[in-house]
Amino acid sequence: MLKKTLINSPKRRRCSSVSAVGNVANRSIMVSVSLPKELILEILSRLPAKSVKRFHCVSKQWSSMLSRPHFTELFLTRSSSAQPRLLFAIEKRNQWSFFSLPQHLTPYEKSSSLSLVVTPEFHMKFPPDGMQIYPRHDRRFSCGYASGLMYFYGMWINERAYDGVPVICNPITGRYATLPFLERYRKAFSFFGFDPIDKQYKVLFMAYPSGPDPHRVLTFGAGEMSWRKIDCSVRHDIASDGICIDGVVYYVGDTSEFMTAFVVVCFDVRSETFSFIYPGSYCEVINYKGKLGLIFYDDYADDAIELRLWVLEDKEKMEWSKYAYKLRDDKFLANYVSIVGVSAAGEIVLSMADYMSKQQFYVFYFNPERNTLQCVEIQGFEEYHGVFDKRSRVRVFVDDCSSFYRFADHVEYLNVDEPKLLKSKIYDGPNAKVEEEEEEEEEEEEEEEEEEEEDEDEDEDEDEDEDEEEEDEDEDEEEE
Repeated sequence: MLKKTLINSPKRRRCSSVSAVGNVANRSIMVSVSLPKELILEILSRLPAKSVKRFHCVSKQWSSMLSRPHFTELFLTRSSSAQPRLLFAIEKRNQWSFFSLPQHLTPYEKSSSLSLVVTPEFHMKFPPDGMQIYPRHDRRFSCGYASGLMYFYGMWINERAYDGVPVICNPITGRYATLPFLERYRKAFSFFGFDPIDKQYKVLFMAYPSGPDPHRVLTFGAGEMSWRKIDCSVRHDIASDGICIDGVVYYVGDTSEFMTAFVVVCFDVRSETFSFIYPGSYCEVINYKGKLGLIFYDDYADDAIELRLWVLEDKEKMEWSKYAYKLRDDKFLANYVSIVGVSAAGEIVLSMADYMSKQQFYVFYFNPERNTLQCVEIQGFEEYHGVFDKRSRVRVFVDDCSSFYRFADHVEYLNVDEPKLLKSKIYDGPNAKVEEEEEEEEEEEEEEEEEEEEDEDEDEDEDEDEDEEEEDEDEDEEEE
């Protein structure tokens, strides 16, 4: 039941209260409007994630109603802020700039030499002033993305520090947290994953195969964190970055010393166990609509890319769907282009690997069903990223619509208490500033609600006194 408050005070009109009270001739009159539960859910599902989060505080009933999987699915299909996006992370002098763009663009019917031109939304630069992320050519550098949070190994927290610490940040809100330092021998890699059942983030550290270090894993949480030893039965070196799909981290390893024997390593985030897939040759791993996809490049010459795509349909039986494609565009000739993921609509997304000022940057959407390729030019990086004559590495992450935990705006809302996990903040972007203003508004609203409750209690006391006086007067009249 929704109830609306009718209060004459201008300050009170700003409050979004759920009770409706009018005062006529010193008597309280309750005005209420009853709405069906389905209609309430439909209305709330179209609001931004932060607004939905606030409505959890209305009552225990609302909190329970908004925490159910049915509403989560409804929210992800209705809310404009919940639509899947592309996240761009651009490196420049040990600092990263974050942008995003909706996946769904203008529909097209056939391949065209003409490019769509779009401008992504800028979110923030990371890390804060006085801190730096390891350069990507550093043998210790690692980076990953899982369920809305970015992971970097490592970050120098001051100019005098020789070793950096791992750090996790939300590229949309600007919150971040550092992890315990872990000493490493020579080249080593770490990977970032999320368990959607227990709602836990974990970092997997894979030691250099010829070194003395053990493999380790860390659970990211609000309490005291520590690295735990973990065993892996297959000795291997790291040959690719990792991705996390439905609670499993995948990456490509090499079991030889000459990059000739490859294995896809599968790390279950929840059980902390390993399994292995042997593809036969080198491949890249992608998220294909919530399933593991392997990309094999057969030919990369001139303006054409020939590739094969394997999609793991059944993990237990190891059953694969296999496809072969040939993509052609004259822009492939001048730029190195690779597959970065698959959109929620099932389109294979390709992107350039590097960006330089005054140079055009492209992403491509390949629709396997229509056999069409759409080129999209991305403009606006330079306005926030700055002018840079050298090439900057661009990492592109594709949101997966099959998961409820796919983007940063919804991590707080989906029962992952991000403010407690990411305790530090930076405000270096328009969205971060908005978040700060919204938090101030929340505090003001809470204070106003408390004042309103106190005033209502006083009004109730006054009404009770008035009722008692009226009863006394009635008794006096009866006695007379």
